[in-house]
Amino acid sequence: MRIDVFDSDAGAIPIFGAAAPDSLPQLNRTRRYWRVKRASDIGFAVAALPVIGLLAVLLALVNPLCNPGPVFFRQTRMGRYGAPFLMWKFRTMAPCVQGSLRAHDAPVEEHRIPPLGRFLRTFRLDELPNFFNVLRGEMSLVGPRPDAFDHALELVDTVPRYRERFRVLPGITGISQVQLGYANTLEIVRRKARYDAFYVRKARIRTDLYIIGRTVRVVLSGFGAK
Repeated sequence: MRIDVFDSDAGAIPIFGAAAPDSLPQLNRTRRYWRVKRASDIGFAVAALPVIGLLAVLLALVNPLCNPGPVFFRQTRMGRYGAPFLMWKFRTMAPCVQGSLRAHDAPVEEHRIPPLGRFLRTFRLDELPNFFNVLRGEMSLVGPRPDAFDHALELVDTVPRYRERFRVLPGITGISQVQLGYANTLEIVRRKARYDAFYVRKARIRTDLYIIGRTVRVVLSGFGAK
């Protein structure tokens, strides 16, 4: 059985060649790890819902003055086994031309980020709606950060070890984010792929706890925010 990702424009792109998900080499994990990880994901997501709701109401009130446009931003990202999904975020940038997509190694369009959006991005508050995707089983709290679907189509064949990330659910936070920050060059993308591949092979409960702890420090410091 061939495992492909499907996109109406790009067609079918092979991620694991002829291997089906259930026939891939087993990751070195125990069932207990996956149960604890999923239970923790759901717990964090449920706890975050009141915060997301309150922030959404506040943004709906102030956006007309500070950042006119929708409260939420959705973008197609590539998830486990290369499956596309819509990732939710709070919108932090002025709307762009419909259908346009920035190159994966292009600089951030700073002129489109108002002060309110900068604040949300600095403290990663714009990522809170990702918990909707966690509840839907499309993401985890910890895992490789999902790239835009079209970007991932380019990177999967050009960046060594990049495709290993698709063996697990993508995460709201991950080891490459807390270690390297924002990927604004192809070299950093390559380094992040190595970090993510290490996580996929070696993650344990204590590894996830370490990444969560590092994430708190990153959020408070604003490290790597763009």
